[in-house]
Amino acid sequence: MKRSSPGARIAGAVVALATATTAAGCGSGGDNDGSSDGARGRTTGAASAASASPTPSPSRTYPLSTTPRSIPSVRTHEPARGPGWKPGANSGVVIARGSEDLADEGKLLSRELKIAYRGTAAARAGDVELALKSGSGTAESYTLTASDGRVRITGPDQAGVFYGTRTLKQSVRADGTMPEGVVRDSPARQQRGLNLDIARKYYTPAWIEARMREMADLKMNMLGLHFSDDQGFRIESTSHPEIVSAQHLSKADVRGILALADQLHITVVPEIDSPGHLGAVLKAHPDLQLRNASGVATQGAIDISKPASAKLVDELDREFAALFPGPYWNLGADEYQALVVRDPQASYPQLARAAVSKYGSGARVQDLTTGWTNDRAAALKSFDKKFKVWNDGLFRGGVVKADPAFEVQYWTGKELGARPPEEYLDEGRKVLNFNDEYLYYVLGQPNTFVYPTGQRIYEQWTPLVVRGTKPVPTTHQRQIQGGMFAIWGDFPNAQTQDQVAAGIRLPLAATAEKTWNPAKPKLSWNEFKALDAKTAGTG
Repeated sequence: MKRSSPGARIAGAVVALATATTAAGCGSGGDNDGSSDGARGRTTGAASAASASPTPSPSRTYPLSTTPRSIPSVRTHEPARGPGWKPGANSGVVIARGSEDLADEGKLLSRELKIAYRGTAAARAGDVELALKSGSGTAESYTLTASDGRVRITGPDQAGVFYGTRTLKQSVRADGTMPEGVVRDSPARQQRGLNLDIARKYYTPAWIEARMREMADLKMNMLGLHFSDDQGFRIESTSHPEIVSAQHLSKADVRGILALADQLHITVVPEIDSPGHLGAVLKAHPDLQLRNASGVATQGAIDISKPASAKLVDELDREFAALFPGPYWNLGADEYQALVVRDPQASYPQLARAAVSKYGSGARVQDLTTGWTNDRAAALKSFDKKFKVWNDGLFRGGVVKADPAFEVQYWTGKELGARPPEEYLDEGRKVLNFNDEYLYYVLGQPNTFVYPTGQRIYEQWTPLVVRGTKPVPTTHQRQIQGGMFAIWGDFPNAQTQDQVAAGIRLPLAATAEKTWNPAKPKLSWNEFKALDAKTAGTG
């Protein structure tokens, strides 16, 4: 290499120093405010040259941030310029003073992001701070601010703050960072979740709890447990142990599930379906089995003309209403086989007589059935529950009207007696969308059912599409409570529980997206699938 002479090197240093000093005087440095007072910006001989500061580096500029990527997608993001936030060696999760109830949310997030949990403490650089802020929004809403190298998540309730931590976790999983700016987010629908048939197929407690964690990451807040049907009664009973299936959940198992649900802000809705779907109960009580005029037993149906039938079901309902402390109870009421024959009065004369005896000469079997459902709700009055029923259990006409407070879980228009959803909405009822065209995962794919892939839900379904593919009028917008994806065990051995978990992953994610954010999705289906793989930790 050719070396320069000492004189050339000295001359070059003087030129460089002069250039640097001039640049500083012109305000091009990162901390220069443009002033020229004192010695700043002047050179007076060797002494000044020797004491001059090195050239400051220019301030780094950032483009406007992009919207954080999560499932469901956030509803609003105010972009800003900055590096965003990512977990670092000195990062921690802290709880604002007065918000100590958020300790569980904070500890969970610290484990997930592998950063420290410091409890109630002042936030410092690199931290995530969680805080309750009354009056800051609607239930389950949150505000997430990423600025100055830290994150602050606030909400009016614990659920909202928790959902903010889900957005942070997913954004970090998807892209390694939480973009700079402010997220303001809230659910479009109040009820978002999964309905699980554990009566016809047994699922382990660990499997159920894994689905709950999956639901929570998707900001879903409701788990339906259908635990009694013709094929099984799957929870331990102390009032009637004779009805319990060999494979079942103990009450300790259920309490563990409920404790996790509480931590994840999930409401569990139990269901003992009646007066149909009671085959497992009736196997131990054959004297209460409904029989037609020829003496032939009717599958799964209890004889509602017998006082002992009401006594049995009320004892079970009360036992399990005490076990499940949540605000909802599903009475079922669907597919009572006495009502699917051409002439119920002729086929089941004992029911016809009981209807007339109780409700008058104009009453029919459907009135006795509606009265049965009303009576089961009345028997649980002391538990202060809100009641849900399947849509095909509420019939048109009749002299007995279903309790107007019953919320309709609308699943089908194919069953005999199933009325259009508009009829229930016009009555002023609240409706929860279970549309079997999109939201039913039926093991074995009987009849015309096929396993949903999630794409149709993502691209075509909305909570207003209650029956078939046609939405109800937007005038009923506020009555539609949300949507539930449902797993039914018609052929329980058609899939293992692990196959079920894999099969429902994308449909569940699509349902979460469409019940949280009412806007048309911005991602294509393939982009959504790729994002799900990242946020779920499978990609």
